[in-house]
Amino acid sequence: MNGLDWAVLIGYFAVMVAIGVWSHKRVDNVSDFFTAGGKMPWWLSGISHHMSGYSAVMFTGYAGIAYTYGVTSFVTWSFPIALGIAIGSKLFAPRINRLRSRLHVASPLEYLKNRYDLKTQQALAWSGMLLKIVDVGAKWAAIATLLSVFTGISLNQGILITGGITAVYCTIGGLWADALTELGQFVIQLLAGVAMFVAVFVRLDDHGGFFGVWDSPELQGHEKPLVGPYGTVFLLAFLFIKLFEYNGGMLNQAQRYMATPNAKEAERSARLSAILWLVWPLVLFFPMWMSPLLVESQKADGSDSYALMTEQLLPHGLLGLVIVGFFSHTMAMCSSDANAIAAVFTRDCAPVIWARARAWNQSQGLRVARVATVVFLGLSMAAATQVNSPAFKDIITVVIKWVAGLMGPMAIPMMLGLLRAFRRSGPTAALVSWSMGLLAFWLVNYPINWNVEGGVPLQYQVSIPLAVSLVLYVLVGYIKPEDTPERLALIEKINTDGDGAASAAIPAPAGAADGVVGAARKE
Repeated sequence: MNGLDWAVLIGYFAVMVAIGVWSHKRVDNVSDFFTAGGKMPWWLSGISHHMSGYSAVMFTGYAGIAYTYGVTSFVTWSFPIALGIAIGSKLFAPRINRLRSRLHVASPLEYLKNRYDLKTQQALAWSGMLLKIVDVGAKWAAIATLLSVFTGISLNQGILITGGITAVYCTIGGLWADALTELGQFVIQLLAGVAMFVAVFVRLDDHGGFFGVWDSPELQGHEKPLVGPYGTVFLLAFLFIKLFEYNGGMLNQAQRYMATPNAKEAERSARLSAILWLVWPLVLFFPMWMSPLLVESQKADGSDSYALMTEQLLPHGLLGLVIVGFFSHTMAMCSSDANAIAAVFTRDCAPVIWARARAWNQSQGLRVARVATVVFLGLSMAAATQVNSPAFKDIITVVIKWVAGLMGPMAIPMMLGLLRAFRRSGPTAALVSWSMGLLAFWLVNYPINWNVEGGVPLQYQVSIPLAVSLVLYVLVGYIKPEDTPERLALIEKINTDGDGAASAAIPAPAGAADGVVGAARKE
């Protein structure tokens, strides 16, 4: 990097902070801070939803997969995300929006207290916050890894710089700041991604051109969609995981649906995000697929290949723009996660553990929300310093094994609890599903893994916990149905629009007497 690149990077940071300061004017209460008051247009919500799913892990961990295996990086990552969001645009997006518009909650988990009970809500809230600390820590480590390649600064310094700047704008401006900075970051990413695509495309003339390049020995097998540990089972497992994760299971995407004015706008937002996930990653991944022709990775996992290629191909100024693109991905995801976790703590956890929290006014709640955002970012930055340690291992291991493996047990009760089909599943089903899913993750990744020659394949490490949670959630619901009239009424509110819709055609609880059902319908 030279002075021009540094100027681009510093200018970007200044603009992000300025947006945060401007957004501060739009935040008057907790609802504004966490859900933009339900006033976010669908197209901004869709772009924000798309951007909040990226991070620099794409340019490190997934760049390494692309460097080693080729197009399977797209087939087994962004394609299942796009398909999952497209399905979720009908299945989950409208219902999650109604959590705010009909139940008037500000946290995606706030409704669980009435859908199940307080114990279930707290179990999912605290475990979800702990998982997010690890998840976001991996993202800080990824961007710090890239920054160290370009500037030579240490990983811990890179973590401190990016985390500190993100803390400023997302703490000041809340979800409005997140969404507006993500819009700017999307534009930057567009310019940087196209610049890199063109630079690599031009270099292909030396290797047989766009079509002939696949015959190069360096790209042997790179055209296969499913290869290595990323086979059919992994693809199906990842599709199922991403269906829940990117439609609200990891909380930050749920906020984008909640921020739109109504259920129809939330559905449009999700469709836009799905289209972007299907098309845009092809532009970003193409240079990564070609990277074995142009650079030789210095790391065994190939995670530095994209950064090395960027340094080699782009002139100064454009190099700075691409580096800004790296930052934009990570800061978009981490700021959205910080806002989501602050919502969970402020709305769901603090009132349970602290009696005074139940009497907070709007101003006090807003101050606590901002403090919670800073604390979460600080904890995630501390976790980032432990990535590549014996406990967490490398970045892609954290993102794929830990996050994908643990997300299912936490997301199943939250997401399926929205749907009428699972109305029989109550707090017992939710807690059994959650706890046994976590136990399955531990068994598959540690005791069983230690005793299987070569270890448990990756696809089973990430899919078995989710499968265990899903089966138990449904099975326990049928063995011990807990569909009370109050829970049925809540589910109807989430599944229907209009003031009178919730009282119409509420399904009968399993085994309920006619008089009880009739009373429920009158309510």
